Amino acid sequence: MTLAIDGRAAAPLGTIHAAGAVVWRERQGRIEVALVHRPRYRDWSWPKGKLDDGEAVPAAAVREVAEEIGEHVVLGVPLPALDYRTDGRPKHVRYWAARVATAEDGPALAARPHVPPADLAEIDDVVWVSAPTAADLLTREADRGPLRAVVDLWQRERLHTHALAVVRHAQAVKRGDWKAEDATRPLTTTGVDQADALVPVLAAFGVRRVVTSPWARCLETVAPYVDAAGPALEQHDGLSQGAHDKDPGPARELARAVLRAPDATAVCTHRPVLPTVLDVVGGAARKWTVGELPHHDPWLRPGELLVAHVTRGRHVVAIERHRPPVDG
Repeated sequence: MTLAIDGRAAAPLGTIHAAGAVVWRERQGRIEVALVHRPRYRDWSWPKGKLDDGEAVPAAAVREVAEEIGEHVVLGVPLPALDYRTDGRPKHVRYWAARVATAEDGPALAARPHVPPADLAEIDDVVWVSAPTAADLLTREADRGPLRAVVDLWQRERLHTHALAVVRHAQAVKRGDWKAEDATRPLTTTGVDQADALVPVLAAFGVRRVVTSPWARCLETVAPYVDAAGPALEQHDGLSQGAHDKDPGPARELARAVLRAPDATAVCTHRPVLPTVLDVVGGAARKWTVGELPHHDPWLRPGELLVAHVTRGRHVVAIERHRPPVDG
């Protein structure tokens, strides 16, 4: 299954875009999920809501969940989206499996804005229930689809994951317009906006560690997240275009090491380096992995990121791509 880059690409014009999550936890050897009650509709459903103008889909998902259940969450594996009509218009809702954030997720939470709780007229109850009870309580039949997906992931030991975000640096000044060394070539104004727009997306996936090429355009791409979240910035020359042109081995070994690490990590690099890094990601994928890697140059567009969801067994169980909502 191929996921749309930003969750909106395949939707008809005029579609209402929304995002949410099936928030899960384990209790006494079973899985529990959080449901919300909406008094206006008199229904039980998943926490979700419409995107704000200019908001990235993953950012909307964690914001809406925080508003409706009062908990910050970290997004995990993407779940089947739902399409239906509401108030005479088509609606497209993206869902993720999500876990409640912990103290270890402090960097990602520091990068998120304050979220006020939903009004009682919107959400008047939140319950944690077992999966069978959730199936009974859910009002809409379609909402049972994401639940079945989460239960299946849990039974197959594919629900506990962390994110590896591979980021192509944001739009940079053209090489022909830059007279100094290529390593010092900076971002354009659009590139700066793209770097800023990456912050809520990386935060939604709980990124705790940032590894980057030391070249200026990569450093400037990750700088807004590092400033907001506070993780130590790790610079590796092997991820630079110059070093990779001479020997791709160090970039490959670094990608393997990052994939084996337990922390959600963002790796920022250059277009010519992407095939090496993505090949490592592909090596950890399986035939049943949801989503797929890009197959053609330019692999990712400037400022775009690929998120691989990695299990404790170091298998990639899902792949998705996101382009922050900035023109460029």
